Amino acid sequence: MEPPLHALGVMASQSAMITPTLRHVELFTMRGLLTVLWHVPSKNVEVKRSAIVACGGAMGGLLGPADGLYQRLGDEWSSRGVPVLRVDYRKPNDMDSCCLDVAAAVQMAADAGAERVVVMGHSFGGAVAVRAAVVMDEVSGVVTFATQSAGCEVAGGLRGRPLLLFHGDLDEILPLQSSEVVAAIAGRGEVVVCEGDGHLLTHSGDAMFERLEEWLPAVLMSGPS
Repeated sequence: MEPPLHALGVMASQSAMITPTLRHVELFTMRGLLTVLWHVPSKNVEVKRSAIVACGGAMGGLLGPADGLYQRLGDEWSSRGVPVLRVDYRKPNDMDSCCLDVAAAVQMAADAGAERVVVMGHSFGGAVAVRAAVVMDEVSGVVTFATQSAGCEVAGGLRGRPLLLFHGDLDEILPLQSSEVVAAIAGRGEVVVCEGDGHLLTHSGDAMFERLEEWLPAVLMSGPS
């Protein structure tokens, strides 16, 4: 497979440190601008050989669900030595393009030393995360938030890697069954029902963060089971 960063056809790139632990990266391509917010560990923290890559929904975005869950994860996990890369697509809602963007971010993390990467996606981005994971051996697990099932027909290709799916039982856009279908296709996967919550999972941020606190360490540090 052609390396994702090569397939992007990057003409130029630039980056700037927004804070001591947050790098803004821009990759210029003929098919648009790929932006990555990269939470990096501070200089006094040992960098682990793992990373998290997170992507948004059909409209793009960098915050993720629950009023900024990705920002929270970036701050917390980078402080423990695990870089977090938040991806803003070149062409939101274009499945092939978005998958390439996320795969490129996984490669960026791997080139920086990560051997185990967890990919996360919200809504449309859940399918992007699954599809990117299927073709990237560096991915050790996948997390989805209110995922669609369309595009996840390849989930069996995860080959048993850990899969965690959050979904609100009052989702007004995608029903809870979407996540259940994806787990069934994958042949494994834990579906966490966020009771009383909708598509943006606004009321479930703390509960999702706590479950991720339990789930992420083993997947990031041990790789596929």
